[in-house]
Amino acid sequence: MNGPATSPLFWTGVPAPAWVFGTRRTEPYAIDWPAFPSFTSIGQVRNLRPALTDAAMDSGGFTLVSKYGEWPVTPAQYVTFLRRYTAESGRLIWASPQDWMCEPEIITGGRRGPEVYAGTGLSVAEHQRLTVENYLTLRTLAPELPIIPVVQGWEVHEYERCVELYDAHGVDLRTEPLVGVGSVCRRADTPTGAAIFATLARAGLRMHGFGVHTRAILRILRALAEIGRIDALISTDSMAWSALARRRNLRLPGCQHGVTGDGNCANCPVWAGLWRGDLLTDIDRWYRDLTTGPVQLAMGGAA
Repeated sequence: MNGPATSPLFWTGVPAPAWVFGTRRTEPYAIDWPAFPSFTSIGQVRNLRPALTDAAMDSGGFTLVSKYGEWPVTPAQYVTFLRRYTAESGRLIWASPQDWMCEPEIITGGRRGPEVYAGTGLSVAEHQRLTVENYLTLRTLAPELPIIPVVQGWEVHEYERCVELYDAHGVDLRTEPLVGVGSVCRRADTPTGAAIFATLARAGLRMHGFGVHTRAILRILRALAEIGRIDALISTDSMAWSALARRRNLRLPGCQHGVTGDGNCANCPVWAGLWRGDLLTDIDRWYRDLTTGPVQLAMGGAA
Protein backbone atom coordinates (compact mmCIF):
# COMPACT_ATOMS: atom_id res chain seq x y z
CA MET A 1 0.00 0.00 0.00
CA ASN A 2 1.40 3.36 -1.00
CA GLY A 3 1.63 6.22 1.49
CA PRO A 4 3.45 9.51 2.00
CA ALA A 5 6.50 9.80 4.21
CA THR A 6 4.39 11.45 6.90
CA SER A 7 0.75 11.51 7.94
CA PRO A 8 -1.52 14.36 6.79
CA LEU A 9 -0.62 17.87 7.91
CA PHE A 10 -3.17 19.45 10.23
CA TRP A 11 -3.81 23.21 10.05
CA THR A 12 -5.34 24.41 13.31
CA GLY A 13 -8.03 27.05 12.96
CA VAL A 14 -7.29 30.20 14.97
CA PRO A 15 -9.92 32.68 16.17
CA ALA A 16 -7.92 35.91 15.97
CA PRO A 17 -5.02 37.46 14.01
CA ALA A 18 -3.00 37.77 17.22
CA TRP A 19 -2.39 34.03 17.14
CA VAL A 20 -0.43 34.40 13.90
CA PHE A 21 1.51 37.48 15.01
CA GLY A 22 2.32 36.31 18.53
CA THR A 23 0.83 38.93 20.85
CA ARG A 24 -2.20 41.04 21.59
CA ARG A 25 -2.92 43.73 24.13
CA THR A 26 -4.04 41.48 26.98
CA GLU A 27 -2.35 38.10 26.50
CA PRO A 28 0.84 36.76 24.93
CA TYR A 29 0.56 34.09 22.27
CA ALA A 30 3.35 31.78 21.22
CA ILE A 31 1.95 29.13 18.90
CA ASP A 32 4.47 27.24 16.84
CA TRP A 33 2.15 25.09 14.76
CA PRO A 34 0.62 25.63 11.29
CA ALA A 35 -2.28 28.06 11.61
CA PHE A 36 -5.47 28.42 9.57
CA PRO A 37 -6.61 32.04 9.98
CA SER A 38 -9.67 33.43 8.23
CA PHE A 39 -9.82 36.40 5.89
CA THR A 40 -12.99 37.49 7.71
CA SER A 41 -10.91 38.45 10.76
CA ILE A 42 -7.33 38.94 9.63
CA GLY A 43 -8.47 40.86 6.56
CA GLN A 44 -9.67 43.65 8.86
CA VAL A 45 -6.24 44.26 10.40
CA ARG A 46 -4.81 47.60 9.31
CA ASN A 47 -1.24 47.02 10.41
CA LEU A 48 -0.07 43.50 9.72
CA ARG A 49 3.06 42.23 11.45
CA PRO A 50 5.55 39.50 10.56
CA ALA A 51 3.97 36.09 11.05
CA LEU A 52 5.55 33.82 13.64
CA THR A 53 4.17 30.64 12.10
CA ASP A 54 3.22 29.21 8.71
CA ALA A 55 -0.34 29.93 7.65
CA ALA A 56 -2.87 28.71 5.12
CA MET A 57 -5.54 31.35 4.53
CA ASP A 58 -9.22 30.53 4.74
CA SER A 59 -11.16 32.88 2.46
CA GLY A 60 -14.10 32.87 4.89
CA GLY A 61 -16.47 31.74 2.17
CA PHE A 62 -18.88 29.81 4.36
CA THR A 63 -19.31 32.75 6.74
CA LEU A 64 -19.66 35.39 4.04
CA VAL A 65 -21.89 33.52 1.59
CA SER A 66 -24.05 32.29 4.48
CA LYS A 67 -24.62 35.86 5.62
CA TYR A 68 -24.96 37.69 2.31
CA GLY A 69 -26.05 35.03 -0.18
CA GLU A 70 -23.15 36.11 -2.38
CA TRP A 71 -19.52 37.16 -2.18
CA PRO A 72 -19.35 40.76 -0.82
CA VAL A 73 -15.60 40.88 -1.55
CA THR A 74 -14.38 41.20 -5.14
CA PRO A 75 -11.52 39.07 -6.48
CA ALA A 76 -9.42 42.24 -6.83
CA GLN A 77 -9.98 43.12 -3.16
CA TYR A 78 -9.09 39.60 -2.04
CA VAL A 79 -5.92 39.58 -4.14
CA THR A 80 -4.92 42.98 -2.73
CA PHE A 81 -5.17 41.60 0.79
CA LEU A 82 -3.23 38.41 -0.01
CA ARG A 83 -0.44 40.44 -1.59
CA ARG A 84 -0.32 42.71 1.45
CA TYR A 85 -0.23 39.72 3.78
CA THR A 86 2.55 38.11 1.75
CA ALA A 87 4.62 41.30 1.79
CA GLU A 88 4.05 42.38 5.39
CA SER A 89 3.55 39.09 7.25
CA GLY A 90 5.01 36.36 5.06
CA ARG A 91 4.95 32.60 5.63
CA LEU A 92 1.76 32.18 3.57
CA ILE A 93 1.88 28.60 2.33
CA TRP A 94 -1.39 28.68 0.40
CA ALA A 95 -4.75 30.43 0.28
CA SER A 96 -8.28 29.33 -0.49
CA PRO A 97 -10.09 30.85 -3.46
CA GLN A 98 -13.48 32.53 -3.15
CA ASP A 99 -15.35 29.31 -3.78
CA TRP A 100 -19.09 28.73 -3.48
CA MET A 101 -20.21 26.11 -0.95
CA CYS A 102 -22.96 23.68 -1.94
CA GLU A 103 -24.65 22.82 1.35
CA PRO A 104 -28.45 22.89 0.89
CA GLU A 105 -28.87 25.67 3.45
CA ILE A 106 -26.33 27.84 1.63
CA ILE A 107 -28.35 27.50 -1.56
CA THR A 108 -31.94 27.61 -0.29
CA GLY A 109 -31.45 29.76 2.81
CA GLY A 110 -33.39 29.51 6.04
CA ARG A 111 -32.44 28.48 9.53
CA ARG A 112 -30.42 25.58 10.91
CA GLY A 113 -30.53 25.69 14.69
CA PRO A 114 -29.39 29.17 15.73
CA GLU A 115 -27.76 29.84 12.36
CA VAL A 116 -29.56 31.87 9.69
CA TYR A 117 -28.65 31.58 6.00
CA ALA A 118 -29.44 34.19 3.37
CA GLY A 119 -29.52 31.65 0.54
CA THR A 120 -28.09 32.18 -2.93
CA GLY A 121 -31.10 30.86 -4.85
CA LEU A 122 -28.73 29.21 -7.31
CA SER A 123 -28.10 25.57 -8.21
CA VAL A 124 -25.16 23.32 -7.35
CA ALA A 125 -24.07 23.51 -10.99
CA GLU A 126 -24.08 27.32 -10.84
CA HIS A 127 -22.05 27.26 -7.63
CA GLN A 128 -19.53 25.00 -9.34
CA ARG A 129 -19.32 27.30 -12.35
CA LEU A 130 -18.78 30.33 -10.11
CA THR A 131 -16.12 28.45 -8.12
CA VAL A 132 -14.14 27.54 -11.23
CA GLU A 133 -14.54 31.02 -12.72
CA ASN A 134 -13.29 32.62 -9.52
CA TYR A 135 -10.20 30.43 -9.45
CA LEU A 136 -9.43 31.34 -13.07
CA THR A 137 -9.92 35.03 -12.27
CA LEU A 138 -7.66 34.91 -9.22
CA ARG A 139 -5.00 33.02 -11.14
CA THR A 140 -5.11 35.67 -13.88
CA LEU A 141 -5.00 38.57 -11.42
CA ALA A 142 -2.23 37.12 -9.27
CA PRO A 143 -0.40 34.16 -10.80
CA GLU A 144 2.35 34.58 -8.21
CA LEU A 145 0.08 33.88 -5.24
CA PRO A 146 -0.29 30.29 -3.91
CA ILE A 147 -4.07 30.11 -4.36
CA ILE A 148 -5.30 26.53 -4.60
CA PRO A 149 -8.25 25.25 -6.66
CA VAL A 150 -11.25 23.85 -4.78
CA VAL A 151 -13.78 21.28 -5.96
CA GLN A 152 -17.36 21.76 -4.85
CA GLY A 153 -20.52 19.67 -5.00
CA TRP A 154 -22.99 17.82 -2.83
CA GLU A 155 -23.49 14.36 -4.32
CA VAL A 156 -20.43 12.28 -5.19
CA HIS A 157 -21.01 12.53 -8.94
CA GLU A 158 -21.18 16.32 -8.68
CA TYR A 159 -17.59 16.44 -7.45
CA GLU A 160 -16.59 14.41 -10.50
CA ARG A 161 -18.46 16.93 -12.64
CA CYS A 162 -16.54 19.76 -10.97
CA VAL A 163 -13.23 18.10 -11.88
CA GLU A 164 -14.46 17.86 -15.47
CA LEU A 165 -15.41 21.55 -15.40
CA TYR A 166 -11.86 22.48 -14.43
CA ASP A 167 -10.61 20.23 -17.24
CA ALA A 168 -12.86 22.04 -19.71
CA HIS A 169 -11.22 25.32 -18.70
CA GLY A 170 -7.70 23.99 -19.12
CA VAL A 171 -6.96 23.22 -15.46
CA ASP A 172 -5.76 19.66 -14.87
CA LEU A 173 -6.32 19.13 -11.16
CA ARG A 174 -4.24 15.95 -11.28
CA THR A 175 -1.14 18.08 -11.76
CA GLU A 176 -1.93 20.47 -8.90
CA PRO A 177 0.07 19.95 -5.68
CA LEU A 178 -3.06 20.53 -3.59
CA VAL A 179 -6.80 20.67 -4.29
CA GLY A 180 -9.32 21.69 -1.65
CA VAL A 181 -12.47 19.64 -1.11
CA GLY A 182 -15.38 21.81 -0.04
CA SER A 183 -18.83 21.31 1.49
CA VAL A 184 -17.68 18.31 3.54
CA CYS A 185 -17.01 19.64 7.05
CA ARG A 186 -20.34 18.54 8.56
CA ARG A 187 -20.46 15.16 6.84
CA ALA A 188 -16.86 14.05 6.45
CA ASP A 189 -17.44 11.35 9.07
CA THR A 190 -20.13 9.65 6.97
CA PRO A 191 -20.07 7.07 4.17
CA THR A 192 -20.83 9.83 1.66
CA GLY A 193 -18.00 11.99 2.94
CA ALA A 194 -15.51 9.14 2.68
CA ALA A 195 -16.81 8.24 -0.79
CA ILE A 196 -16.20 11.80 -2.01
CA PHE A 197 -12.55 11.65 -0.99
CA ALA A 198 -12.09 8.13 -2.38
CA THR A 199 -13.63 9.13 -5.70
CA LEU A 200 -11.39 12.17 -6.03
CA ALA A 201 -8.36 10.11 -5.01
CA ARG A 202 -9.12 7.64 -7.81
CA ALA A 203 -9.16 10.62 -10.16
CA GLY A 204 -5.59 11.39 -9.10
CA LEU A 205 -6.14 14.42 -6.84
CA ARG A 206 -4.01 15.35 -3.83
CA MET A 207 -6.45 16.83 -1.36
CA HIS A 208 -7.02 19.20 1.53
CA GLY A 209 -10.18 18.48 3.51
CA PHE A 210 -11.82 21.66 4.78
CA GLY A 211 -13.14 21.30 8.33
CA VAL A 212 -12.11 17.63 8.56
CA HIS A 213 -11.00 16.47 12.01
CA THR A 214 -10.82 13.57 14.51
CA ARG A 215 -13.04 10.62 13.53
CA ALA A 216 -13.57 11.98 10.03
CA ILE A 217 -9.82 11.83 9.34
CA LEU A 218 -9.77 8.18 10.39
CA ARG A 219 -12.78 7.33 8.22
CA ILE A 220 -11.26 9.04 5.19
CA LEU A 221 -7.84 7.46 5.70
CA ARG A 222 -9.49 4.04 5.90
CA ALA A 223 -11.38 4.66 2.66
CA LEU A 224 -8.21 5.82 0.92
CA ALA A 225 -6.17 2.91 2.27
CA GLU A 226 -8.69 0.47 0.80
CA ILE A 227 -7.94 1.78 -2.70
CA GLY A 228 -4.19 2.14 -2.18
CA ARG A 229 -4.30 5.96 -2.13
CA ILE A 230 -3.69 6.84 1.51
CA ASP A 231 -1.19 9.37 0.16
CA ALA A 232 -4.02 11.40 -1.40
CA LEU A 233 -5.03 13.19 1.81
CA ILE A 234 -2.34 15.83 2.16
CA SER A 235 -3.87 18.01 4.86
CA THR A 236 -6.99 19.03 6.78
CA ASP A 237 -8.04 21.89 9.06
CA SER A 238 -10.51 22.54 11.85
CA MET A 239 -11.51 24.76 14.76
CA ALA A 240 -13.26 21.87 16.49
CA TRP A 241 -11.14 22.46 19.59
CA SER A 242 -12.92 25.79 20.10
CA ALA A 243 -16.40 24.36 19.55
CA LEU A 244 -15.67 21.58 22.02
CA ALA A 245 -14.55 24.02 24.74
CA ARG A 246 -17.61 26.18 24.16
CA ARG A 247 -20.02 23.25 24.16
CA ARG A 248 -18.58 21.74 27.35
CA ASN A 249 -17.80 25.12 28.95
CA LEU A 250 -14.29 23.78 29.39
CA ARG A 251 -11.71 25.81 31.30
CA LEU A 252 -8.24 24.47 32.03
CA PRO A 253 -6.82 24.84 35.54
CA GLY A 254 -5.00 28.14 35.80
CA CYS A 255 -6.63 29.66 32.72
CA GLN A 256 -8.36 33.02 33.10
CA HIS A 257 -10.45 34.32 30.23
CA GLY A 258 -12.97 37.08 29.82
CA VAL A 259 -13.59 40.16 31.93
CA THR A 260 -14.12 38.18 35.12
CA GLY A 261 -11.49 35.54 34.39
CA ASP A 262 -13.92 32.63 34.51
CA GLY A 263 -14.66 32.29 30.80
CA ASN A 264 -14.14 29.02 28.96
CA CYS A 265 -11.17 28.07 26.78
CA ALA A 266 -12.92 28.49 23.42
CA ASN A 267 -10.27 31.08 22.47
CA CYS A 268 -7.38 29.65 24.47
CA PRO A 269 -4.07 28.79 22.75
CA VAL A 270 -3.10 26.47 25.61
CA TRP A 271 -6.22 24.35 25.10
CA ALA A 272 -5.87 24.52 21.32
CA GLY A 273 -2.31 23.24 21.59
CA LEU A 274 -3.25 20.38 23.90
CA TRP A 275 -6.16 19.35 21.67
CA ARG A 276 -3.94 19.56 18.61
CA GLY A 277 -1.24 17.44 20.24
CA ASP A 278 -3.71 14.69 21.11
CA LEU A 279 -5.12 14.74 17.59
CA LEU A 280 -1.69 14.51 15.96
CA THR A 281 -0.83 11.54 18.16
CA ASP A 282 -4.00 9.80 17.01
CA ILE A 283 -3.43 10.65 13.34
CA ASP A 284 0.11 9.29 13.41
CA ARG A 285 -1.05 6.08 15.08
CA TRP A 286 -3.97 5.60 12.69
CA TYR A 287 -1.69 6.18 9.77
CA ARG A 288 0.83 3.58 10.93
CA ASP A 289 -1.77 1.01 11.93
CA LEU A 290 -3.82 1.14 8.75
CA THR A 291 -1.36 -1.19 7.06
CA THR A 292 -0.99 -3.56 10.01
CA GLY A 293 -4.35 -4.03 11.70
CA PRO A 294 -7.51 -2.52 13.21
CA VAL A 295 -7.40 1.13 14.24
CA GLN A 296 -8.91 2.33 17.50
CA LEU A 297 -10.02 5.88 18.32
CA ALA A 298 -8.29 6.75 21.57
CA MET A 299 -8.74 10.51 21.62
CA GLY A 300 -10.96 11.10 24.61
CA GLY A 301 -11.48 14.77 23.82
CA ALA A 302 -12.67 14.28 20.25
CA ALA A 303 -15.28 16.77 19.16
